[in-house]
Amino acid sequence: MARRRRSTKSQNGEGSAHESDSDAQDEGDKKASDVEKCPACSPENESADKSHWIKCEACKQWYHWVCAGSAVDVETIDHWFCNGCMAADLRRQITFKGPARKSARKRNQPDYAGLDGSTGDASRWLRKFQDKPVTKDRFKRMKGKDVNLEWVETDESAMTEPIAILQPDGLGLEMPADDFTVDDIAQLVGEDTPVEVMDVATQSGCPGWTMGRWAEYFNTPTSARDKIRNVISLEISQTKLGERIMPPRLVRELDWVENFWPSTRKGKGHQYPKVQLYCLMGVANAWTDWHVDFAGSSVYYHVVSGSKVFYFIRPTPENLAAYEKWSGSALQTTTWLGDLVDEVVKITLTRGNTMIIPSGWIHAVHTPMDTIVFGGNFLHSYSVPMQLRIRDIEVATRVPKKFTFPYFVRLCWYVAEKYLRDLKTPSAPQPSARAVTSILHLAHFLVSQARILERGTESARKEAKEDIPSDRVKDAPALARELRWRLRLAAGEESDDERSSTPHLNGHSHLKRKRIKSETPDERPLFKNFKPKAWGKTTEEQNLVETKQVKVARPDDDGAWMERWVTWADPMEEDGAEEAQVQSKRDVVSRVRRTASGLERQRIERIYEAWTWPRT
Repeated sequence: MARRRRSTKSQNGEGSAHESDSDAQDEGDKKASDVEKCPACSPENESADKSHWIKCEACKQWYHWVCAGSAVDVETIDHWFCNGCMAADLRRQITFKGPARKSARKRNQPDYAGLDGSTGDASRWLRKFQDKPVTKDRFKRMKGKDVNLEWVETDESAMTEPIAILQPDGLGLEMPADDFTVDDIAQLVGEDTPVEVMDVATQSGCPGWTMGRWAEYFNTPTSARDKIRNVISLEISQTKLGERIMPPRLVRELDWVENFWPSTRKGKGHQYPKVQLYCLMGVANAWTDWHVDFAGSSVYYHVVSGSKVFYFIRPTPENLAAYEKWSGSALQTTTWLGDLVDEVVKITLTRGNTMIIPSGWIHAVHTPMDTIVFGGNFLHSYSVPMQLRIRDIEVATRVPKKFTFPYFVRLCWYVAEKYLRDLKTPSAPQPSARAVTSILHLAHFLVSQARILERGTESARKEAKEDIPSDRVKDAPALARELRWRLRLAAGEESDDERSSTPHLNGHSHLKRKRIKSETPDERPLFKNFKPKAWGKTTEEQNLVETKQVKVARPDDDGAWMERWVTWADPMEEDGAEEAQVQSKRDVVSRVRRTASGLERQRIERIYEAWTWPRT
């Protein structure tokens, strides 16, 4: 529990200190003369109110609260550590007390950005990683014409690392000219259009801005701007400006919203994921802190004017775990995320460059000069496991709904319904092997949604039902299970039924697989209500081992030997050849049963052979 002290002055001018906690005589308490020495005091806060004190739980040092972090009420702190102690042990985190009771009144949320007392300083983000190790990027530079669906289908590494396209030729996108200005943007979207503006110093929103006010601010000379601000989410799909923008061809071919959300339910007057067209406007020295795009969506990003510097962290399981711990905690302002991961990679984009950022990549962005960018987000069928992993992190870190991918689950149902129709129609285009493997994770996810419908709490069932698009999906549980079954068949796996467990990204499952009583694995029923006709009598001979010597040429290195050996040709012996030792093991199963017209019998023989030649 954090120790808090309030100092007051007595009538004779001497200072007296009173503990707010019951154990006021804690061994870490100091004499009054020592308490008055705050290690964080500076001339800048000499005249501030220093009546509140707080003690670091690690080093036991007392600090003025106004010096250590004055942005939140000291009484809301549960456990507190100074910056030095948190840097020494990254497991230490500042935590807050839970509310004593529920209330409908609004509460001020803890301002993590203010805990270090530097809320007004936008440059603190850049100072954080000074002298930190950063690796120069090794990402592919591709030509626009090569960024296509064939690349995704034939290259297993496609859409797993960021790529840069230095010139837009052949990319199939449409963008404004490089002399396009913020005034042009204001004219095309409307000066009264509300704009979400970010205060870079606090990484929080600034209410009350319009496009006209933003254009006026953007055109102000750098030295005259009162603060550094940023616009990273101006959605423009239903504006005149949006009519001038077209994402790259590959993005349009992969995008779930573009290809699976019904066209009759998009456009003005409809609710759908409007995430495909964004305008980003940042002034010099703007900073967007570490983040992953919502639901693990991929991103296309085109610089019209100016420059952007990206810092990337690969989405390995270990790095994502570190990001999950860091996200939404006090570590965000006291710790450089790069210190918790294996590597930070830097790449700079300039005017005319385009980048495609794949699912899950953690990134931060620095704007070295006034810059205008157009981009958008898209989900696709080749990164479903990572998309679901990022969604899990959003749920675990309680990301507000406002900042999640809109209508995510509903979109998943639309995608599943279309894939199921195609799989049931032989003449329809069928997904590639890579896509099948990825989409199978989508099927597992929707089966879990179906189980919520069947077994969840009343509120959970209601929410799951609202996410189902009734215009396309009539029986959601049946659709999810049939899609999973057909995808497993397409992937060469055995058919499944409700006995099967639902695999997760970590390899574990909710349910144990039930044992099936059967004489051999060949008789295992494929479907829940199917019972094969039983055999009358079965005999088994197992582990019949035999060793013999055979004169036969050893396999050569050209690979042609496989054609001969795979046919199990007999006899194999060759005069004058080397003598090889053959050890064989046989398992034999024989069965018989009556039929209406006589009998049936079956003999199954499994043979395993190991051939060895003397060493030369």
